[in-house]
Amino acid sequence: MATRLSNISVFLVLTLTLLALGYMIYQFTARKNSLPVLGEPGHTAGDFSFTNQDGQVVTRQMVDGKTTVVEYFFTTCPGICKTMNRNLQTIHETFKNDSNLVILSHTVNPETDSVPVMAAYAKTIGAQAPSWQLLTGDKYALYKAAREDYLLAVEDSANNKDFIHTEYVALVDGKRRVRGFYDATQKESIDKLAADIRQLLND
Repeated sequence: MATRLSNISVFLVLTLTLLALGYMIYQFTARKNSLPVLGEPGHTAGDFSFTNQDGQVVTRQMVDGKTTVVEYFFTTCPGICKTMNRNLQTIHETFKNDSNLVILSHTVNPETDSVPVMAAYAKTIGAQAPSWQLLTGDKYALYKAAREDYLLAVEDSANNKDFIHTEYVALVDGKRRVRGFYDATQKESIDKLAADIRQLLND
């Protein structure tokens, strides 16, 4: 009887040890694979109110709790924007049926990129709201969001004009925290973006 109890005790100890070890490995792997939170401690993207390609007002409240990909571009861009949006088409097609992902493409040239212009451009790249929103509005507010909220603060100082021009897009989680930056002109970076989106959607 004592031997039997001893064997049961050993079995229970081994089982608990294996469970504890498994939990430790899981926790280590989860931490290792988790995406960083970027910016100053506690940084989150703030409120916004812009107009999309359908003439509808889009606000922060409409994307709260959703994973968002944030881009800055302009419709007459002769260079990187075409490549960026061609690559974002892949992201759009992959996740367009998941209501928890939204692409927010902001114009850096709202003087030209009116709602009708954005609507026409949206058709050329297959951008369909609400999963892919092309946003225009007040230039100061657009630029402030790029610099302060999404940390996409790359300026082109040519001709002494205030002009943001970057190939990078930001990945923002449902708590409005910036989780990564990706070169939208590079397929490898877009593939990493897709993988990180899946991770956030599954968290």
